[in-house]
Amino acid sequence: MSDNTIDPSKNKEMQTLDQAFWENRYLLNETGWDLGEVSPPLKAYIDQLTDKNLRILIPGCGNTYEAEYLLNNGFTNITVIDISPTLIENLKTKFNNNINIKIILGDFFALEGAFDLIIEQTFFCALDRTLRQLYCDKMYSLLSNNGKLVGLLFNREFEAAGPPFGGCEEEYRQLFSEKFDIITLANSYNSFFKRANSELFTIFKKKKIAA
Repeated sequence: MSDNTIDPSKNKEMQTLDQAFWENRYLLNETGWDLGEVSPPLKAYIDQLTDKNLRILIPGCGNTYEAEYLLNNGFTNITVIDISPTLIENLKTKFNNNINIKIILGDFFALEGAFDLIIEQTFFCALDRTLRQLYCDKMYSLLSNNGKLVGLLFNREFEAAGPPFGGCEEEYRQLFSEKFDIITLANSYNSFFKRANSELFTIFKKKKIAA
């Protein structure tokens, strides 16, 4: 395992995301989004992957049960990033110097690298709506040629002020279709029971866009 830190003071996007807000949620153990296990649709997707050396990124990783599942199934090149110092320290302890995972404290929007697969799990919905186009652009820049963004997006709105922030299939199709081939954007049939009938499973493949 290796760990890195991206200085939040040098990136204005980090200030928009409000590091203190998320740090306090972990300090107070107010993590209602945490399923306590790998999300079933993502587990099913991971189970059909055969290349254990895929470069995989999980942004806004939280307690990252997905990364744990990947490691337990022999994947060798995983990167996770989050902005909560408390969470990151917990993950360092949890993964105990495992050389197959890189743990980064910092702002996703300042991250550099190239990945074959990016897993989306309650990160998009945590971002203010004004950051959605930036999210899309950053995902595109981080993916290798033919790389995929795979995950779950809420197919509903929320009564309370976010986060989380909801959305719908039409909105997502319009947002992502410029830079991604939409392979799958459909109702998730095997969501965690508390999220049944409220999620879309997504597979977006990076397009080759002429300069």
